[in-house]
Amino acid sequence: MNINYKNVNKVSEDIKKDRVEELKKILPEVFTEGKIDIEKLKLSLGEDIDERPERFNFTWAGKNNAIKTVLVPSRATLKPSKDESVKFDESENLIIEGDNLEVLKLLQKTYFGKVKMIYIDPPYNTGGDFVYHDDFSAPINSYLKQTGQLDDEGNKQSSNKETNGRYHSDWLSMMYPRLKLAWNLLNDDGIIFVSIDDNEVHNLRKLMDEVFGEENFLFDLIRKTKTSNNHDNNGLNIQHEYTLVFSKNRSNAEIKGDKKSFANYHNPDNDPKGDWGTDNPSANLDNRKTKNVFEIKNPYTGKIDTPPTGRHWLFSIDKFNEYVKSGKIFFKKEHGKNERGFILKRYKADIQDDFYKVDSLYFANNTYINQTATREISSIFSFKAFEYTKPTVFIKKLVSFLCKDGDIILDFFAGSGTTAQAVLELNKEDGGNRKFVLVQLPEKTSSDSEAYKAGYKTIAEITKDRIRKTCGDVGFKVFKLSQSNYPEISFEFDPDRNEDENQTLLTAYLSKAKQTSLLDSSVNPIDVVYENVVKEGFSLNSKVVEGSVDGNHLFIVTDGESEMRICLDLKISPESVKKLSSIEFKGKTFVCYDNALTDSDKANISLNLELKTI
Repeated sequence: MNINYKNVNKVSEDIKKDRVEELKKILPEVFTEGKIDIEKLKLSLGEDIDERPERFNFTWAGKNNAIKTVLVPSRATLKPSKDESVKFDESENLIIEGDNLEVLKLLQKTYFGKVKMIYIDPPYNTGGDFVYHDDFSAPINSYLKQTGQLDDEGNKQSSNKETNGRYHSDWLSMMYPRLKLAWNLLNDDGIIFVSIDDNEVHNLRKLMDEVFGEENFLFDLIRKTKTSNNHDNNGLNIQHEYTLVFSKNRSNAEIKGDKKSFANYHNPDNDPKGDWGTDNPSANLDNRKTKNVFEIKNPYTGKIDTPPTGRHWLFSIDKFNEYVKSGKIFFKKEHGKNERGFILKRYKADIQDDFYKVDSLYFANNTYINQTATREISSIFSFKAFEYTKPTVFIKKLVSFLCKDGDIILDFFAGSGTTAQAVLELNKEDGGNRKFVLVQLPEKTSSDSEAYKAGYKTIAEITKDRIRKTCGDVGFKVFKLSQSNYPEISFEFDPDRNEDENQTLLTAYLSKAKQTSLLDSSVNPIDVVYENVVKEGFSLNSKVVEGSVDGNHLFIVTDGESEMRICLDLKISPESVKKLSSIEFKGKTFVCYDNALTDSDKANISLNLELKTI
């Protein structure tokens, strides 16, 4: 009997398997008996193989493990938390509570190549802000222990002290897999912004050169962070931080300035150089001996323009005459009384050729300093919830450079939720529908902090409540990282237990896995539905409704044109089998328990449906 069906996916996207399959498509000749023959691979690549003993290489202790962990699929799942959400069934914004390494793995199928912009503000590795201690051998148990969800022993998080011999290596091993997975999620014209300070900016630049390609480095934004005169131990007053900016593919990346600068290109005079916008023709006076201060007369209206008080033209009189001849200076035939009588053109083609050198990328004034952010979040919560958050206006500016209506913005070190507030405020201003995806570890707040005393036991609680307080009417879905609902894949050997203890746990696990129902009686069916949503590559914003087919209960999942029906009944009735075997369900996916169908039922259903069993 020909039965065409598969088991449901019980882990996240298998990146290693996908890479091997892609390699088979383009270089099938390098495979021998299903394995890669390294010598054949070298022959196929020829001169592109660098086997010199001395060559440029960026490495650190633990790098190999960091690379390997990217390839290990996640066994975890994301459970919906409707009671913590706002307009769960309507909103397409997501807040995911959990370790971002596991969450990024779970998002690979759904968001691969779909994210327009990533902004992250990771731990700066100052010695007291490092809480991501990955355990590659048991990631979920490690996460649950670290966040106090597994037992009553409390939080395992600790600082990455400078006295640690692997101070920089630990930080790099934490960042590498997260950046690599983030690279997968960016679309081909996507851009990532990463804020950092002096502690790791040099290592971050080299790391991002490796992950994104040094040819995709765009620029390093400098942001003024404070106005105070506090000095460090060396007597220096450091008042800035960095934001490294990389593209997925530099040839496709385009950063636009704000609307006041040059968003609206046009060509009303049919200039042969192409579309153009207005450019500011004057600048503040500086210490140069020669000042470009002279009168400019409009030949059509007779209006005479001089630079505003305290400013001078950006061109000399000779350069001005050259601009008039070339058409770069455009005289208006009509203008208002207080309007300038000429226009200095900024050509669109020039901006595209050198798109990142724009006046709008300027963060050296007091608008973007940390004190602004501190005042902002204190006004939201009526207490000092965060010490080093970013001002909303800064993130909003970055989003405005890049993102249009419908774009997805990801922040997987979400902190207080500044990115979400920035996206929603910008949407409100221009009527857009940009969407955010936030990921935040439920890191415990200090027991002596103002946040803890106000009732916020984790940073993730602050993240969610900030959005409720500022833009909650728009709504967001909350999901939480958790162990799989399937007992047969949820067991992990605990490295902190001895062999006998692990054996006892394994015995209990095997007993549980053999249950007729496969799922624990405490498991919520909707959680199983969303585990299939995540691992089958459906969007977390899929529409999920309940229905039935001839007496069997169904969950119907719709994601655009894709549709999946999930039945968790122990037995699928003959009437349901007949209905599901009809042409009506052709091309759709049906998920059920393996032993809920006979072999004959499976053969009939799989004729039209894509059948997947648990």
